[in-house]
Amino acid sequence: MSAAAPDTPDTALGEEFSTLLVGIQRLVRRRLREGLSEPRLRGAQVELLRLVADFPGLRVSDAAEELCLAGNSVSTLVNQLVALGLLRREVDPVDRRAALLYATDEAVERLAAWRARREALVGEVVAGLSADDRAALAAALPALRGVAAGLRGRAAEPGWVATAGGRAGR
Repeated sequence: MSAAAPDTPDTALGEEFSTLLVGIQRLVRRRLREGLSEPRLRGAQVELLRLVADFPGLRVSDAAEELCLAGNSVSTLVNQLVALGLLRREVDPVDRRAALLYATDEAVERLAAWRARREALVGEVVAGLSADDRAALAAALPALRGVAAGLRGRAAEPGWVATAGGRAGR
């Protein structure tokens, strides 16, 4: 079996990786939603809440950049989460046109419970793997961080659009 050149996209590996990642994420979300009494949040809402909880006082524009979303999309999410009592918006004292975001106590509690349940669920599944598979999973983490960094870098390039061949088009 020959290895592809480093700059040649491995579309089969990329497709399988992408499919597995999406499937795993969907299964984790479904398992964690079982038995929840509070209203279910969408993925983008949870991502924004996590980000704001990790970086209190974040501006909407910074959240949009970090999440690779349009500013108006993040503003919509902010409005939804404020209405649910999970986010608090404050005027930026440095720039009164900007808003600073803070997670409410309820949001922090929900996120902590969600993280604990996710950690227990995924931890149990990982613990059920063979020692070799757990070691392979741990060894893959730097490569997965590299994939995340590569995707983040691509999204930051002005005018970058993915094409069917996996190359950037402008």
